[in-house]
Parts: sequence; structure tokens; C-alpha cells
Amino acid sequence: MKTQSTRSIILGAAFLMATSAIGPGFLTQTTVFTEKLAASFGFVILISIIIDIGAQLNIWRILAVSEKKAQDIANQVLPGLGYFLAILIVMGGLAFNIGNIAGAGLGTNVLFGVSPELGALLSGLIAIAIFVVREAGKMMDRFAQVMGFVMIALMVYVMFVSSPPVGEAVVRTFVPETIDVLAIVTLVGGTVGGYITFAGGHRLLDAGIKGKEALPQVTRSAVSAIGIASLMRIFLFLAALGIVSQGLTLNPDNPAASVFQHAAGNVGYKIFGVIMWAAAVTSVVGAAYTSVSFIRTFTHFIDKNAKWFTVGFIAISTLVFVIIGQPVKILVLVGSLNGLILPIALGVMLIAAHKAKIVGDYKHPLWLTLFGLLIVIVMALMGGYSLINGIPQLFE
Repeated sequence: MKTQSTRSIILGAAFLMATSAIGPGFLTQTTVFTEKLAASFGFVILISIIIDIGAQLNIWRILAVSEKKAQDIANQVLPGLGYFLAILIVMGGLAFNIGNIAGAGLGTNVLFGVSPELGALLSGLIAIAIFVVREAGKMMDRFAQVMGFVMIALMVYVMFVSSPPVGEAVVRTFVPETIDVLAIVTLVGGTVGGYITFAGGHRLLDAGIKGKEALPQVTRSAVSAIGIASLMRIFLFLAALGIVSQGLTLNPDNPAASVFQHAAGNVGYKIFGVIMWAAAVTSVVGAAYTSVSFIRTFTHFIDKNAKWFTVGFIAISTLVFVIIGQPVKILVLVGSLNGLILPIALGVMLIAAHKAKIVGDYKHPLWLTLFGLLIVIVMALMGGYSLINGIPQLFE
């Protein structure tokens, strides 16, 4: 029975991370880049998967062996650094949660014709209900798994209906006609950027799966999480490629919805509504849970009332969207800051991996350290580029 429960937690953590990554932005980015790069987008997906696995394996393994949350590890590396990291994560999580709530509103609008604001309000209440129930952890794991399977099944159906040129996609994945560096960075940021890479890692810690003896389970969960998110990305890419290769144009206001509508008419449009809603609400749950997990170790009061802080986080995100709409300028600024979270967080974790006071006698594999360092350098450069270009837009 215990093994079954552990297996469920490992899978739940994987799905929590994956469904946190698969949000409204994920659907839109994948479709837009497929329209721009066609079959060569397969190469971007391949490179981003390799980077995602490198980042996630490093972070989840170090969280497990230290048996501490990321902010506490950061404070041990350099006093005060954990608070800085927590502020970045919470700001990014809140801003993107407003976007996720907006996506949930759009999904309900497609499905039931209600206004996006009313749909967002109802979706926010559903997300809150998950945390109010007695066994919130189990409920969250189960919700993430069920919605993840629903999204993948519906996406596979649309992919087959759109009849993509699979052979060309396979060839261009390894021999691309064009290479778009910014697309790679955008995909990496969308899959393991900001709070997302910590979603499953912190969930495993909370469930008691930690220590050197748990490393095989942690590794399996980390790779599974990237695998689930990547499968969804590949299916959506192929579905969009099928439409684009037929010469059909996508609606720039909602490119992802266009793919589904072209592929399967009104039924396809409704399927998009289900996927958009599921993607948005699971991202809301993941962002709220992970953002609060970054502040709950700072005081006993927050730790004791973590459930209500999570509820408050979702309520604020929902009310901001319903009352004000999407605060674009805040999203631009925090989006730029979010680009810097992965290199900072991963850099801190790599330093921690070689400090005995944090990881004891654990020896972090050299290849993972070097792989992680490469990701830190590349993502720091691109995150800086994003920040420099993001701030001027606020004052235009």
C-alpha cells in the first residue's frame, strides 16, 4: 500500500510540474513558433527538452539530498539570498497567475459562452476548492493527473485529424532549415522558468520523499515531468504543423484556437476550450502552491496557515483580472525578471551541491554540474537580453 502511495506522489509531482508548464502561454507560444518555423520548430523542441532535463535534474536532486526548500538552501549559500529568490518567485508567480486566470476565463468563454470575467471567477473558485478540502495534497495530485491525461488525449485526437507531415518533422528535428535561438530560450523559460521547475521538487519534499535514498525516485519524477510537458508540446506542434502545411492561416488574436477550429470545426473549437481551461486551471494551482512554498519556511505563522495563504494568492490573482483586466505593464516587467530566475536559482543550487554543510557527504555528478553551468550562462545572457528589452517597453 505504501509503495502505491509513493508511486502516486511521484506521478503527482511530475504532473504538477508538467501541468504548471502547460498554461495559456505554452499553447500560444508553441502555435506561433510552429507557424514561423514550420517543421524546423522540431529542432527547437529537441534542444529545449535537453536543457529542461539538465536544469530540472540538477535542481530536484539537490533539493532532495539537502532535504530543504530552495529558499532555505539559498539563505545557507549567502544570507538574504533566499529572501531575494522568494520575492522573485512570488512576483513572477502572481503576475503569471493573472495570465493563467485570464486563460481559464477564455476557456469557459469558448465552452459555455459566458464572459471571460465570469469564467475566470468560477475557475478561481474551483482552484480554491482544491486547497480548502481536507486532503489538499492528494486532491492536487489527482486533479493534475486527470487534467493532464485529458489534455494529452484531446491533443492526440486533434493531431491525427490535422494530418501533419510527420516525416518532414522528424527530418527537420535533426536537420533544421533555420535555428531560432530566442525560440529555444522562450520554450525553456516556459517549461522550467520561474516557479515551474520547483513545483514538483517542493511537492516531493512536502510528501516526505527526500534524502539520498530517494534519488532514483526523484530522478524518475523529474524526467517524467519534462516528458509529459514535452509530449504535449510535440502533439501541439504536429497539430499546428498539419494546419500550416495546408496553407491555412491562423488567427493572430488566438492562433491556438485556429489550429483546433481548422482541424475539427466547431468540435475542435470546443476541444480547444477544454484544453485551454484545463491548462490554465492546473497552472493556477501549480503557481499558487509553489509560490507559497517559497515563503512558508520563513515564519511559523505562514507555515501553519499555508493553505489560506495559497487561497489568498489565487483570490488576489482572480480579482485583479476580474476588476482591472490584464495589467500588461506589470506582466512585461515581471516577465523580464522571470527570465533571470532560472540562472539565479540553478546557479545557487550548483554552489549548494558542493557545500558539505548543505548536502552532507553527497557527491554531485560532474557531468550534471558542467551541464548546469552551461545552462546558467546561456540563460543568464538571454535573461539579461529579455530584461533590457522589457523595461523600455514600460515607458513607451
